[in-house]
Amino acid sequence: MGRHPFGALLVGPDDETVLAEQGNIDTVNHAESTLARHAADNWPGEYLARCTLVTTFEPCAMCTGTIYWANIGRIVYGASEEALLALTGSHEENPTLSLPCREVIARGQKPIDVTGPVTEVEAEMLAPHRDFWQQR
Repeated sequence: MGRHPFGALLVGPDDETVLAEQGNIDTVNHAESTLARHAADNWPGEYLARCTLVTTFEPCAMCTGTIYWANIGRIVYGASEEALLALTGSHEENPTLSLPCREVIARGQKPIDVTGPVTEVEAEMLAPHRDFWQQR
């Protein structure tokens, strides 16, 4: 559909049940922030604190803030925002911020566990972006 190839899943406290999934919509409605808003509308914060948001790339500052406010307790991402920037450069459709999600979370008042980048899947996460951004 021509959308940026980013995606996210919300996994339940059992670490197996996929509660929701979301692809990127546009420059403002990223997969992670859209999914976090949906989660906050559908599950209580106490439940979401035991859930995991799994995403292809490190969440940007906007998405990390939305995950924080939704009270999702864990983030797992495949590839870093630095790796994405190396692919996209200063592309107008992906103006990355040099602000790691861990730094955003460190400024908050509640802990969120962060795992990533996951080196075993990083190449797999980067592959669809190589072709996509070369064609833009």
